[in-house]
Amino acid sequence: MKTYQFLTGIMAAALLTACGNNNGDYDASGIFETTEVIVSVKANGEIMRFDIEEGQDVKPDVPVGYIDTLQLSLKKWQLLATRTATDSRVLDESRQLSSLRQQIANLERERKRYEGLVKDDAATQKQLDDINYQIEVLEKQLAATQEQISSSNSSLSNQSTSIEAQLAQLDDQISNSVITSPIAGTILTKYAEPGEYAAPGRALFKVSDVGNMKLRTYITADQLTALKIGQPVKVYADRGKDERKEYDGIVTWISDKAEFTPKTIQTRDERANLVYAIKVDVKNDGLIKRGMYGEVKF
Repeated sequence: MKTYQFLTGIMAAALLTACGNNNGDYDASGIFETTEVIVSVKANGEIMRFDIEEGQDVKPDVPVGYIDTLQLSLKKWQLLATRTATDSRVLDESRQLSSLRQQIANLERERKRYEGLVKDDAATQKQLDDINYQIEVLEKQLAATQEQISSSNSSLSNQSTSIEAQLAQLDDQISNSVITSPIAGTILTKYAEPGEYAAPGRALFKVSDVGNMKLRTYITADQLTALKIGQPVKVYADRGKDERKEYDGIVTWISDKAEFTPKTIQTRDERANLVYAIKVDVKNDGLIKRGMYGEVKF
C-alpha cells in the first residue's frame, strides 16, 4: 500500500486562497489523501474475464475477473479419482481376520473338550498336542496377517494424506485465480485486459479507499504538545469560494521527526521553519476528493 500525495503549485494557490476566505479559523491545513492498493496477479495463465473500468466502485472480495483454471481443474479431477481408488484399497481388518479368529475359537473349544477326554483316558495326549499346535500356527498367521493389513492401511493413509495436501494446494491456486479487490474503493488505474497472459506479481489494477480519507497536515512544535494519537478533531473541507463543510476526524499518526515546512502548506505560525506531519482520518460522505484542500481545528 502507498499513500497518494498530491502537492502542486496549483494546490498551493488554493491553500492561500482558502486560508484567506476562512479568516484563519483553523490550526493546521493540508491535503486529503487516500490509501491506495495495487492488486497483483497470484496465478499463472490467461486472463479470461476482467470486468472493471477506471472510476468504477468495487467491493472487497467480490470477483471482478479470473485467470484460466482449466489445467488446475483437470489435475484436481485426476487427484480426486486417485483418492477414490486409494480409499477403495483400504482393508477392513475385522472382516479380513474374522475367518482366522473363528478357526482359532473353534479349535479352542476342541482343546477344552480333548482336555476332558484325556483326563478320562478317552483320547490321547498326541491328539491334544496336535490341536495346540494348530492353534499356535493360526495365532501366528493371525498376527502376521494383522501386521500386514496394518502396514498396508498405513501406507494407503499416507498416500491419502498426500493427495489431500495436493488437493488443498490446487484449491488454493484456483482460489488465487479469482481476481478481487481487498478493499472497498474506486478503481484508479487498470493495467491489464482480458486475453493477456498473467504471471504472479504482475499488477492488474490500482484501487483507492475513498470511503476513508486522510488529511495530511503539519503542526508546529507548540501545537505538538497539545496533540495526541486518538484525539478527536474537527476537519473542514472546501465546498466553494466561501463555504466549507465540517467533519469529525481522529488523529491517527504523528511524525516523531521535524521537517522544514513544505512550500505548499500553510501553518498557524507562518514564521515556523520546522513542523511535524500528522494524519487525521475522516469518514468520507462522497464529497471529499483526493487532493482537495482541508483544514483541521484541534
